[in-house]
Amino acid sequence: MKPLDDQQQAARDWFESLRDRICAAFEAIEREAGSDASFEYTPWDRTDESGEPGGGGVRGQMTGKVFEKVGVNVSTVGGTFSDEFASSIPGAEEDPSFFATGISLVAHMANPHVPAVHMNTRFLTTTKRWFGGGADLNPAIPYEEDTDAFHARLRAACAAHDPTFYPRFSKWAEEYFWLPHRQVARGVGGIFYDRLEGHFDEHFAFTRDVGEAFLDIFPQIVRKRMDTPFTDEDLERLLEFRGRYVEFNLLYDRGTLFGLKTGGNIDAILMSLPPVAKWK
Repeated sequence: MKPLDDQQQAARDWFESLRDRICAAFEAIEREAGSDASFEYTPWDRTDESGEPGGGGVRGQMTGKVFEKVGVNVSTVGGTFSDEFASSIPGAEEDPSFFATGISLVAHMANPHVPAVHMNTRFLTTTKRWFGGGADLNPAIPYEEDTDAFHARLRAACAAHDPTFYPRFSKWAEEYFWLPHRQVARGVGGIFYDRLEGHFDEHFAFTRDVGEAFLDIFPQIVRKRMDTPFTDEDLERLLEFRGRYVEFNLLYDRGTLFGLKTGGNIDAILMSLPPVAKWK
């Protein structure tokens, strides 16, 4: 993989530092619950389409009392896209060279009253450069106040940069996190954005604020719900909801497709899948 330029290195450093802070926050919640669970980190290397070294990443995963399964992965990869995949990536049609760095997080919770969550932010370069990502809440048992708090925090992060961001990106999340074969949403939304290009400093600042917003609000929601009593019926509802989550990630998720098409680490790509799910 080619040496990183200043923008690429800055983005990589941010995603790795955010990973460290998120993992520390989640481990702190486990300690509050009387658990000594900690993240286990597994580095991986990638071979590019060309056969040359193509970067890699670190897969972080924890199984605990509150977090039944949580993965927080960072990766920095580069090389050349396959001819088939290059045609679908902006700026790669004529030159298939690429670079990508990012953080990807999915948390599946032991208590059905605590929502699952997804967060991903990334920086990609081809002949173009852009940021993308977002965060969305996925409760099996929705609480309106949790949904409102989650959206309010993301709305504030957006408003600090552009008044059009939240209306645009929350609508994009509604449309993106949708299972067309079932005609249902995957969760209660959040924001989703992609291909923010042309203004590195401004869009990098926004992407950092999305990470900060997630780190602020999600632990608050977890602490609020993690000791809520639940029934066998609640657990069944959780397991069936997870089945819908699996369907979306395997059929429609762009990150899953990107990882598989670029030779990513299979365990890291599929860490988004829950440990147990049901279909009826």
